[in-house]
Amino acid sequence: MGEVAGLPMAERADDRDKLRLDQLHVPFGPALSDWPAGLVLRLTLQGDVVQGVEVDHLSVASGPRPPFWDEPWLRAAHGEEVTRGDAVRRRCAAHLDSAGRLLAVAGWDDVAVRCRRLRDELLAGASREGIGGDLRRTVHRVGRSRALRWSIAGLGDLPADRARAAGVTGPALAAGGDVYDRLLMWLSEVERGLEELGDTRPLARDDRTGPRGRLDGPRPPSAALLDVLPGLLIGAEFACARIIVASLDPDLDELALATVPGAAHA
Repeated sequence: MGEVAGLPMAERADDRDKLRLDQLHVPFGPALSDWPAGLVLRLTLQGDVVQGVEVDHLSVASGPRPPFWDEPWLRAAHGEEVTRGDAVRRRCAAHLDSAGRLLAVAGWDDVAVRCRRLRDELLAGASREGIGGDLRRTVHRVGRSRALRWSIAGLGDLPADRARAAGVTGPALAAGGDVYDRLLMWLSEVERGLEELGDTRPLARDDRTGPRGRLDGPRPPSAALLDVLPGLLIGAEFACARIIVASLDPDLDELALATVPGAAHA
């Protein structure tokens, strides 16, 4: 379409209603607030609807330490002794971190702050008695809010059969639904996990399920989450794109994972 003052003009293409609308190419990432660090999305927009998605990310350097959220399971897989309680604590904190990010993007800043405070208290060693009441109140507020449900329900629907076919595991598979379902799955797993914080039994070496899914598959769980992301974004309104991304919350640190002992090979 040419240039104006050295800047490319928008191109035109047919949208879903066969109208000829401007086609804009908009990059998202890699550094935004409440955004998976390093993730880059290149969106093709017509009007306010996402028509195309390219997923990219900054190269992830493999460091001496495993991804923070997956650390207990990876340490156990390599023969270190990790208690079940420590692993559950890390999973609960990871889910609260993800829930806080999603709620912040959805405009629920005060509840997002609560989730992040509970996350920090868990990581600092808080007991079930110390945070149980606050957690139940937070979960209750999220679950009974019609406004929150109305604002995010129906977005990014990922049925369980489609998730399973794409290699998705963990909460995104268990939720088997939309953004709202994934949020409730995170919070329900946190509630159940509180009962196991004091479990001092060793984590089984064959327990390889981290916060985002199984770590002993042919690929890291976040790789599968990135694979399904374009299909969830295409056809969505631009304003909803960040909410859908936050509901999957891929951890790009996982992409540098070496094969976990005992992993299946494709």
